[in-house]
Formats: sequence, structure tokens, C-alpha cells
Amino acid sequence: MSRRLLVTHALPYANGPLHLGHMLGYIQSDIWARAQRMAGNEVVYVCADDAHGTPIMLAAEKAGMTPEAFIEPIRAGHEADFAAFGVGFDHYHSTHSPENRELSALIYTRLRDGGYIARRDIQQLFDPEKQMFLPDRYIKGTCPVCGTPDQYGDNCENCGATYAPTELLDPYSVVSGATPVLKDSEHYFFELSKFESLLRDWFDGKLTGGRPVANAGVVAKLREWLDGGLKDWDISRDAPYFGFPIPDAPGKYFYVWLDAPVGYLASFKALCDKTGLVFDDFLAPGSQAEMHHFIGKDIINFHGLFWPAMLHGAQLRTPTALHVNGYLTVNGAKMSKSRGTFIQARTYIDAGLHPEYLRYYFATMLDDAPVDVDLDLKAFEERVNSHLVGKWVNIASRTAGFVHKFFDGHLAGQFGPEEQALWNALLEHYDGVARLYRDGDFAGVARRFVLMADLVNGHIAAKAPWTMAKDEARREELHQVCSFAIAAFRLLAGLLKPILPATVAAAETFLDAPIADFDDARAELHHHTLNAFEPLLGRVDAKRIEAMVEASKASLGAPVAEAPAKPPKETRKTMSDTAAPTQPAETDAPATIGIDDFARLDLRVGKVLACEFVDGSDKLLRFELDAGPLGTRQIFSGIRAAYGEPDKLVGRNVVFIANLAPRKMRFGLSEGMILSAGEGGADLFLLDADQGAQPGATVR
Repeated sequence: MSRRLLVTHALPYANGPLHLGHMLGYIQSDIWARAQRMAGNEVVYVCADDAHGTPIMLAAEKAGMTPEAFIEPIRAGHEADFAAFGVGFDHYHSTHSPENRELSALIYTRLRDGGYIARRDIQQLFDPEKQMFLPDRYIKGTCPVCGTPDQYGDNCENCGATYAPTELLDPYSVVSGATPVLKDSEHYFFELSKFESLLRDWFDGKLTGGRPVANAGVVAKLREWLDGGLKDWDISRDAPYFGFPIPDAPGKYFYVWLDAPVGYLASFKALCDKTGLVFDDFLAPGSQAEMHHFIGKDIINFHGLFWPAMLHGAQLRTPTALHVNGYLTVNGAKMSKSRGTFIQARTYIDAGLHPEYLRYYFATMLDDAPVDVDLDLKAFEERVNSHLVGKWVNIASRTAGFVHKFFDGHLAGQFGPEEQALWNALLEHYDGVARLYRDGDFAGVARRFVLMADLVNGHIAAKAPWTMAKDEARREELHQVCSFAIAAFRLLAGLLKPILPATVAAAETFLDAPIADFDDARAELHHHTLNAFEPLLGRVDAKRIEAMVEASKASLGAPVAEAPAKPPKETRKTMSDTAAPTQPAETDAPATIGIDDFARLDLRVGKVLACEFVDGSDKLLRFELDAGPLGTRQIFSGIRAAYGEPDKLVGRNVVFIANLAPRKMRFGLSEGMILSAGEGGADLFLLDADQGAQPGATVR
């Protein structure tokens, strides 16, 4: 039965050009949407620029422009890049739109009237010169743990410590350089804790007809956060702010994270107004349509906790599924400016590289798990040349000429016995392709493609039509072999169509047989007439890759929206930016140290005797460690987002710095630092030691 699908992708922030890290996620969602259409489903695919927030307001001010004027050329650039890479949204919008203003206000007032909005006073750092409250990332100062200067207001990039911005030593405003002061402000909070049962039902598939809402690992992580306790969410910001005012709250604006996801619905509503689609058919509670969100792995907490709760509280349907992708690395490392691997989408196009090369390469590594993808530029070249040119295009280029030369472009009326048997085998391999696409297993689709193409090319090599063509007595056999090859080429084109829409469109012109859906590709094309064959794809030119890398080194100036060197929290709102997070420094590796520097650190093994939440902090866990001859140590560690069940850490061995100066915190004395790996937030993993290591043992 045909399904009705509303498909969205996390919104790119309107502060600069797209890069290849962005394109990973958009290519993934576009392939899925195209495959669903080929499976016979109705698909509406929408997106928008995420256009609000402090960074854009400040960047526009610096450029001497209004925010509205600032965001328009960026949006145009985004749309041009999406079109170049074949990302075919049905509608592309902006969160700074009348539809989004209307829907954000509607959702808020429904939440307010339903009793899910609370107001309370909070203290924030305030810039007395700019007359504005400062987000954490617009405050810098000296780390209160290790003493490193010029650290941001939420964590230290030198020692990894997390803290409140009020704990920074010698703080200053990144915006003006002034010393910030504490100031009271009334804020509005969405009471997420009231939706625990709703979220548990959603995770269990009770609201999605039994379908899983995400990959099992993603759901497990969401459950960890849920079990760790839901916190109310601050949805307001004080003027000045570029965004929408909160109804009946003068001087207060919706925090950009509230109206950004509403942008999905606003883009869809704008499309409804143009086409006659009915908004409530997709968004009303109990709708038989489905809503699928494609997002990056760093924002699953928002889309898996806040967003479904917001929708339910506002009397709208909850999402059907979250499709989560990982980060992009290049040549095995984070995208690097100095190495020329921080590549903008437009730089790739300008280098003369076919955008569908990248679509195929990404597809070969994507499945439903949020795994990181590495763009190995040498493997990219070899895979495209081998798979697309050497295996697929080669089938048509080796046989179409014989069909035109000897048979006036007409295909045979039947296959020979060997070809018919091989055709039946190909169909068996093709049978599962639509299901693989449905499940997001594009890598599985690529494996089927290679297997099938190898079978066809093996048969062509064995039959050697170039030899047959010399023998008039073998004309019928030649006709059958070449006709089979062309039909197989079309079958593979049907398999590849969601990944290579433009190239397959060119193949359809040659075949004079459009591929309407997956089943249509099965046609054997008996007695069919072909058009002249034109080359479809050329081999990747390594010199173009080199030129792209060199251009990336040369063209990387400051981003359009200049903000602090590491993106402020308000810019890290959607993982449309799926590049692996870059280091703030221009260098690709930290400065080297001598062995004497390392020897100054007293690294020890500690056994966790107790681990618990810290009242009054949403970042910290309190550890009590058995440090052997050093006695018992109490350490506060900012890893709560990564470990929602602290009691499960009891009994583990961890590694900690034993000679770090004790730090007095309002929760107590912290006597060391526990080491972990990761980018921060939920992406942190404690370093472990084998159980044979005794408490207090020195790490060498």
C-alpha cells in the first residue's frame, strides 16, 4: 500500500557557504526520498535556512546590514549548491518567514495554555557596553581549573573541564571586550519533565505503529538521557535578538532552537499554500501520513526529546522516525584548512568534479547507523572509476555500438538460454533493493550493484561480442548477448537512479525507456529500439582533485558570519554540518612536548567507589575514587550528558590526574581530573584500565 511521507532535513545555518560535511547528510536524505518515490510512495521533501540567533545579528551589524539583508544571499547560495548536487527539495524556505512566525506562536500558545510553560528568574552575564545578555560562547576568560587564558564560557579546550560561565576568571565579552556583570532576567521554560511517559511510549513504538523511531543505538542513547532525568528547557532570549517575539512577553524572543525545527512545518505549510496539499493531513494527531527527520548525530537529544514533546503538547503529531548520520572526515582526519580538506561544496563543483561521483561514494558507506564517513580522496577516485565507469557505463559502451552497427539499434525479441538464466539470477539479486533503500542501507544497495555488474561484465567478457561480430554465422547470438547487456544496464540504472538521478536521466535518453519505478526497471526490452549512445560518465581526473585541494587552501578566509573561532552554541543547532568538529587552531596537530613535560603529570588508576548526580548542576557527576596509597579522592567531572546512569559506573577503573591542584567548587572540593575521550557533551567516553590494574597504580 502506498505511504504518504513528509521528509525533512536539519536546517543549515544561514552564516556561510555549505561544505562537503554538510552535503553528506543532504545527499543521504535526498537518496532516501527519491527511493521512496520509486517504491510508489508519495513523498513531500522540504527544508529551509535556519536564519535566527545572536551570531547572525552580530555578523549583520558588523557588515553594516540588516539581518534580513544579510541572510538572503546566503540562502541563495545554499539553494544553488543543493541544486548542483541534485538535492531536490519540493520546497526550500527560511525560518524568517510569516509561516514560521505564525506556527511558532501557535505552538507556544498551545503549550502555554496547556500548562507546559513556566516563568522564573535567572542570573546571566550581561555586556554593559552592548547592552545584551551573552550566550556562553560569547564570554571568554581564564579556565578556573588549569589557568589557561582565552577559554570559552562553558568548557576549556586545553584541559577539557566544564563549568558555568560565572566561574571563569577575568571574564570578558567576546562582542565588546567589556567585563560582563551578573544581571537578573525572567525567562520562559518548556517543562519537558511532564512528557516522560509520552517519550517512553514513543521510544517503544506505541505512537508509530510498532515501527522503531530510530536506529537501536540511537534509541538506547535517548533512553539514557531520559533515565538520567529530564530538565526544563529555556526557550526565551532577551532583546536585542534576531528572531520572533514571544506573544504577550515584551522584550522576549523565542530562542532560535524553538523556531528552527518549526521551520520544517513552516516550509511544508508554504508548499501547501502553493499546491493545495492539506497541512493537517500530515500534521494532525492520528494522521496516517508519516514524518521522517534526517539529522546529524549531535542533535539527537533535541529531536528525540524536546521536539516530540513540543509537538505532542501543541496537539500535533509526533515524528515517525529519526534518520541519523555521523560526521565526515577527509583522508582519515578532521576536515583541515591547512591541508586543503575543508572543502566547500562550490569548490568541488568549480574543480570540474561531477557531483554524482560524491553521491555514489557517500552511498557506498551509508547505512542506518550514525557512523562517521571518511572521504578518502584516493579511494574516491578509484571507486568511482571502477564501479561507475568500469562496471556500469562499460556495459553499454561495449555493446551499444554492435546493436546500432548490425541491428539498426533494435534489440532482440528474446534472450538466449544462457542470457535468460543469468537475467533471472540478476532479478533475484535486484529483489531486495527497494527494501534496502527503505531501511537506509545504501551501502547494501551498492554491494548488490557491484555483484550484479560483475556478473554482467563477466558474461560479456566470456562471450566476447567483439569476436562474434567478425563471424556472420553468429549474428543471432551477438544480438542476444548485446540485447541482454543493454537490458541489464537498464536494470542497474533502476537500482542506481536514487543515487545518480542526472546520470540515469541521460541513460534513459539513450535507452528511450524512462524508468518509472523499481518494478519498471525489470523490463527485458525485447524488440525495443535504442537512441544513439553518448558517453555518460568519464573517469575521475586526479588533477581535478588536486586542484580542489589547492583551491581549498587558497580560498579559506573568514566565514561570512564572523563569530567566535569556535561556533557559539546557538550556531550548533543542526547537524546539517556533518564535518567532524574541527580544532579551533589552524594547525592540524597540537604542539609537541618533551618527555619532561609529560613526566610532570601524575596519572593514576582509580576504582570508582561511588558516582552520583550533583544537585544544582546539569553537567557534573560526583565521583569517589579508591586511589590506593593516595587514599580516597573526590572528583567532579562534567560528563553527565554522556552517562545518564552514574550508578552503573561503580566498580570501573578510570584514569585520573592525581597532581592537579585541588579546586574548591560550590558543590565541594574536586581533587583531580578524570580523563575521557570525545568531542564533549554526549560524545564522551571514560578511559578504562584492565581489571588487573590496582587502585593507585601509575599510568606510564
